[in-house]
Amino acid sequence: MLFDDTYKTIARPAEGIFRDRGSKFLGYAYPVTSDNDIKPIIAKLKAEHPKANHHCWAIRLGIDRSVFRVNDDGEPSGTAGRPILNTLLSKDITNVLVVVVRYFGGTLLGVPGLINAYKLSTEAALEQAELIHKTVNDVYTITFEYPQMNDVMRIIKDEQLEVLEQTSELNCSIKLSIRKTQVEQVMYKMGKLDKIQTAYNYSG
Repeated sequence: MLFDDTYKTIARPAEGIFRDRGSKFLGYAYPVTSDNDIKPIIAKLKAEHPKANHHCWAIRLGIDRSVFRVNDDGEPSGTAGRPILNTLLSKDITNVLVVVVRYFGGTLLGVPGLINAYKLSTEAALEQAELIHKTVNDVYTITFEYPQMNDVMRIIKDEQLEVLEQTSELNCSIKLSIRKTQVEQVMYKMGKLDKIQTAYNYSG
Protein backbone atom coordinates (compact mmCIF):
# COMPACT_ATOMS: atom_id res chain seq x y z
CA MET A 1 0.00 0.00 0.00
CA LEU A 2 1.45 3.35 -1.02
CA PHE A 3 -0.36 5.37 1.59
CA ASP A 4 -0.20 4.27 5.20
CA ASP A 5 -3.28 5.67 6.91
CA THR A 6 -2.39 4.72 10.47
CA TYR A 7 -0.22 6.54 12.97
CA LYS A 8 0.92 6.12 16.56
CA THR A 9 0.05 8.63 19.26
CA ILE A 10 -0.69 8.67 23.00
CA ALA A 11 -4.09 8.04 24.54
CA ARG A 12 -3.97 10.65 27.31
CA PRO A 13 -1.55 13.02 29.07
CA ALA A 14 1.40 11.45 30.90
CA GLU A 15 4.30 12.73 32.95
CA GLY A 16 7.76 11.66 34.05
CA ILE A 17 10.75 13.10 35.89
CA PHE A 18 14.53 13.15 35.45
CA ARG A 19 17.09 14.58 37.88
CA ASP A 20 20.71 15.53 37.25
CA ARG A 21 23.09 17.32 39.64
CA GLY A 22 20.34 19.13 41.50
CA SER A 23 18.35 20.12 38.42
CA LYS A 24 14.88 18.67 38.10
CA PHE A 25 13.31 18.06 34.68
CA LEU A 26 9.56 17.36 34.64
CA GLY A 27 8.35 15.88 31.35
CA TYR A 28 4.72 16.31 30.33
CA ALA A 29 3.32 14.60 27.21
CA TYR A 30 -0.07 15.56 25.74
CA PRO A 31 -2.10 14.20 22.81
CA VAL A 32 -2.89 17.19 20.54
CA THR A 33 -4.54 17.81 17.18
CA SER A 34 -3.16 21.22 16.18
CA ASP A 35 -0.62 23.82 17.26
CA ASN A 36 -3.54 25.83 18.71
CA ASP A 37 -3.22 23.42 21.66
CA ILE A 38 0.26 24.69 22.59
CA LYS A 39 -0.57 28.05 24.22
CA PRO A 40 -3.17 26.89 26.77
CA ILE A 41 -1.02 23.93 27.83
CA ILE A 42 2.12 26.09 28.30
CA ALA A 43 0.07 28.70 30.19
CA LYS A 44 -1.32 26.02 32.51
CA LEU A 45 2.16 24.60 33.23
CA LYS A 46 3.61 28.07 33.84
CA ALA A 47 0.81 28.70 36.35
CA GLU A 48 1.54 25.37 38.05
CA HIS A 49 5.33 25.92 38.04
CA PRO A 50 5.87 29.69 38.42
CA LYS A 51 9.35 29.23 39.92
CA ALA A 52 10.66 26.93 37.17
CA ASN A 53 13.54 28.33 35.06
CA HIS A 54 12.49 26.94 31.67
CA HIS A 55 9.43 25.52 29.95
CA CYS A 56 10.87 23.92 26.81
CA TRP A 57 8.78 22.01 24.32
CA ALA A 58 8.41 20.27 20.98
CA ILE A 59 5.32 19.35 19.02
CA ARG A 60 4.89 16.92 16.15
CA LEU A 61 1.73 16.84 14.04
CA GLY A 62 0.49 14.85 11.08
CA ILE A 63 1.65 11.48 9.82
CA ASP A 64 4.64 12.64 7.83
CA ARG A 65 7.63 14.12 9.60
CA SER A 66 7.23 17.59 8.14
CA VAL A 67 5.02 19.33 10.72
CA PHE A 68 6.82 20.18 13.93
CA ARG A 69 7.88 23.09 16.12
CA VAL A 70 10.48 23.34 18.87
CA ASN A 71 11.16 25.92 21.59
CA ASP A 72 14.28 26.08 23.79
CA ASP A 73 12.78 28.76 26.10
CA GLY A 74 16.11 30.32 27.02
CA GLU A 75 18.24 27.17 27.09
CA PRO A 76 21.23 27.14 24.69
CA SER A 77 20.00 26.69 21.11
CA GLY A 78 19.43 23.06 20.16
CA THR A 79 19.78 21.67 23.70
CA ALA A 80 16.11 21.35 24.66
CA GLY A 81 13.38 21.47 21.98
CA ARG A 82 15.38 19.48 19.44
CA PRO A 83 16.19 16.52 21.78
CA ILE A 84 12.50 16.43 22.79
CA LEU A 85 11.48 16.32 19.11
CA ASN A 86 14.11 13.71 18.26
CA THR A 87 12.65 11.46 20.97
CA LEU A 88 9.17 11.80 19.40
CA LEU A 89 10.65 10.96 16.00
CA SER A 90 12.63 7.97 17.26
CA LYS A 91 9.50 6.55 18.92
CA ASP A 92 7.56 7.31 15.72
CA ILE A 93 4.69 9.02 17.51
CA THR A 94 2.83 12.07 16.32
CA ASN A 95 0.04 14.49 17.31
CA VAL A 96 1.95 14.86 20.57
CA LEU A 97 3.22 17.89 22.49
CA VAL A 98 5.92 17.36 25.11
CA VAL A 99 6.79 20.14 27.55
CA VAL A 100 9.77 19.78 29.88
CA VAL A 101 9.70 22.05 32.94
CA ARG A 102 13.19 22.63 34.38
CA TYR A 103 14.13 23.71 37.86
CA PHE A 104 17.80 24.73 37.86
CA GLY A 105 19.80 23.09 40.62
CA GLY A 106 22.79 25.46 40.68
CA THR A 107 25.21 23.31 38.68
CA LEU A 108 25.62 23.91 34.94
CA LEU A 109 25.12 20.69 33.00
CA GLY A 110 26.82 21.80 29.77
CA VAL A 111 25.45 21.18 26.28
CA PRO A 112 25.76 17.34 26.30
CA GLY A 113 24.23 17.21 29.79
CA LEU A 114 21.27 19.34 28.74
CA ILE A 115 20.62 17.35 25.57
CA ASN A 116 20.70 14.16 27.61
CA ALA A 117 18.42 15.56 30.34
CA TYR A 118 15.75 16.79 27.91
CA LYS A 119 15.86 13.51 26.02
CA LEU A 120 15.59 11.37 29.16
CA SER A 121 12.83 13.45 30.75
CA THR A 122 10.84 13.14 27.49
CA GLU A 123 11.42 9.38 27.50
CA ALA A 124 10.34 9.21 31.16
CA ALA A 125 7.01 10.89 30.30
CA LEU A 126 6.43 8.71 27.23
CA GLU A 127 7.17 5.55 29.20
CA GLN A 128 4.14 6.40 31.34
CA ALA A 129 1.98 7.03 28.27
CA GLU A 130 -0.32 4.51 26.64
CA LEU A 131 0.56 4.29 22.94
CA ILE A 132 -2.35 3.82 20.56
CA HIS A 133 -2.77 3.46 16.80
CA LYS A 134 -5.17 5.76 15.01
CA THR A 135 -6.27 5.98 11.40
CA VAL A 136 -6.10 9.08 9.23
CA ASN A 137 -9.68 9.87 8.34
CA ASP A 138 -11.47 12.28 6.03
CA VAL A 139 -14.74 13.79 7.20
CA TYR A 140 -17.64 14.02 4.77
CA THR A 141 -21.21 15.22 5.15
CA ILE A 142 -23.78 13.15 3.26
CA THR A 143 -27.11 14.87 2.54
CA PHE A 144 -30.13 12.91 1.29
CA GLU A 145 -33.92 12.58 1.50
CA TYR A 146 -35.52 10.60 4.30
CA PRO A 147 -36.73 7.64 2.17
CA GLN A 148 -33.08 6.82 1.37
CA MET A 149 -32.15 6.47 5.03
CA ASN A 150 -32.08 2.64 4.93
CA ASP A 151 -29.79 2.52 1.89
CA VAL A 152 -27.39 5.04 3.40
CA MET A 153 -27.35 3.31 6.79
CA ARG A 154 -26.65 -0.04 5.10
CA ILE A 155 -23.50 1.39 3.48
CA ILE A 156 -22.45 2.92 6.81
CA LYS A 157 -22.92 -0.47 8.51
CA ASP A 158 -21.20 -2.48 5.74
CA GLU A 159 -18.20 -0.16 5.70
CA GLN A 160 -18.15 0.20 9.52
CA LEU A 161 -18.07 4.00 9.27
CA GLU A 162 -18.07 6.28 12.30
CA VAL A 163 -21.06 8.65 12.48
CA LEU A 164 -20.03 12.00 13.98
CA GLU A 165 -23.34 13.87 13.66
CA GLN A 166 -26.77 13.02 12.36
CA THR A 167 -29.94 14.98 11.66
CA SER A 168 -33.05 13.13 10.50
CA GLU A 169 -35.77 15.36 9.14
CA LEU A 170 -37.28 15.67 5.69
CA ASN A 171 -33.76 16.28 4.44
CA CYS A 172 -31.29 14.16 6.34
CA SER A 173 -27.65 14.86 6.94
CA ILE A 174 -24.97 12.57 8.34
CA LYS A 175 -21.39 13.58 9.07
CA LEU A 176 -19.04 10.62 8.64
CA SER A 177 -15.44 9.90 9.48
CA ILE A 178 -14.00 7.69 6.72
CA ARG A 179 -10.56 6.10 6.58
CA LYS A 180 -8.57 7.59 3.71
CA THR A 181 -8.09 4.16 2.16
CA GLN A 182 -11.88 3.62 2.18
CA VAL A 183 -13.00 6.97 0.77
CA GLU A 184 -13.07 5.96 -2.91
CA GLN A 185 -15.11 2.83 -2.28
CA VAL A 186 -17.60 4.58 0.03
CA MET A 187 -18.08 7.48 -2.39
CA TYR A 188 -18.66 5.02 -5.25
CA LYS A 189 -21.39 3.25 -3.28
CA MET A 190 -23.01 6.52 -2.16
CA GLY A 191 -22.84 7.83 -5.72
CA LYS A 192 -25.01 4.95 -6.94
CA LEU A 193 -27.88 6.14 -4.73
CA ASP A 194 -30.30 8.77 -6.02
CA LYS A 195 -30.21 12.45 -5.06
CA ILE A 196 -27.36 12.11 -2.59
CA GLN A 197 -24.96 14.97 -2.03
CA THR A 198 -21.55 14.50 -0.47
CA ALA A 199 -19.39 17.32 0.82
CA TYR A 200 -15.77 17.00 1.98
CA ASN A 201 -15.21 18.69 5.35
CA TYR A 202 -11.63 18.11 6.45
CA SER A 203 -8.90 15.58 6.99
CA GLY A 204 -7.71 14.60 10.44
